Amino acid sequence: MSTTRPYPPGDLGPEPGGAGASAAPAAATPVGQIRRLRLAGTRGAVARGRDFARQALHDWGWLPAASADRRAAAEDVLLVVSELVTNACLHAEGPEELRLRWAGKVLRLEVSDLGAGSPAPRSPHRPGRPGGHGMFIVQRLCLDWGVVRNADGTGKTVWAELAAPS
Repeated sequence: MSTTRPYPPGDLGPEPGGAGASAAPAAATPVGQIRRLRLAGTRGAVARGRDFARQALHDWGWLPAASADRRAAAEDVLLVVSELVTNACLHAEGPEELRLRWAGKVLRLEVSDLGAGSPAPRSPHRPGRPGGHGMFIVQRLCLDWGVVRNADGTGKTVWAELAAPS
């Protein structure tokens, strides 16, 4: 598990590159927007989460992708959403909520659940075996990821950050 940026859910920390850095994508949507999808008790949570993320990416101008790099960035987001929501379904009594926050250079994904466990890439990773690849995929595709426990001791939020397409 990553512990290099343990910011609480919704806090992206300092802007990389300082205050003068600017790389706003071509979308008309204001940067910093947060999208939330309640998933508690719903069927088809993984597909719903992926569809929700796809619509947000479309609204933010990531889709339809004008280049291979933009298409790859969007596909990475959808894959990470699928992996995080799937893990909550399999290991944490189901997801409570999916949150997406686009902050210009970084897209932060958060999945909250009521589970007590902590996700971690399986070690050693065995690519030829079925299952157990979710957090390894998240680790490989994301800039960073981590877990923040709820203050009341019930549940957690698993977050992952991906670079916005250039």
